[in-house]
Amino acid sequence: MEPEELKAAWQALDRRLARHDRLNQELIRERKLERARAGLRPLFWGQVLQALLGIGLIVLGVACWTRNTGIPGLLIAGILVHAFGVITAVAACLTLALQASIDYSAPVLKIQKQTATLLRFYTVNANVCGLPWWIMWVLVVVAFAGLGEVDPQAGTGAWIWISLGVGVAGLLATWAYARIGKRQTGQPADADGCAMADGSHGIRRSQKLLDEIAEFEQE
Repeated sequence: MEPEELKAAWQALDRRLARHDRLNQELIRERKLERARAGLRPLFWGQVLQALLGIGLIVLGVACWTRNTGIPGLLIAGILVHAFGVITAVAACLTLALQASIDYSAPVLKIQKQTATLLRFYTVNANVCGLPWWIMWVLVVVAFAGLGEVDPQAGTGAWIWISLGVGVAGLLATWAYARIGKRQTGQPADADGCAMADGSHGIRRSQKLLDEIAEFEQE
């Protein structure tokens, strides 16, 4: 074989190997991106359920306060449940919108930024819509009670004050536990126990896969 023919053969082989490497990289990228996308499915369904819960709370709150405009306790409970339902539903819809906005055909860096934004907002969502349930469950029970016949002269039951006290104590204990845990482990502020496992854990797994893709592409 002539030197020129040998050189051409080596060049052709190099091109085939380079093409093979590119195909392998694309295949690995697509597989990891699909796993990253699949990891967010629990978040999707969790937020759908949260939105439905928010709508239910809105209906309950409105039904309570409109029936009891002359009873301050039930009026306030109904309005608070109504407002919390709006916050719960809106937060869920915004989380779903952020998840849907992730463009998996974009460069990995952009996907990482979009996923990080989703995680930050989801953490706020989980805290704002999760922690208050230490107290909100009492108001929900009161709102349900307000759907029936209520004596306007009846005072606030002792169990309500006791339950609210326990709820406030639980809320403060949860906050303190999260703060202590973050100081001991050095985790970022969004890595507390208030973020639900079906959401934040899935987002973090997706972030890990995206980090692996970025490292692989840099090699």
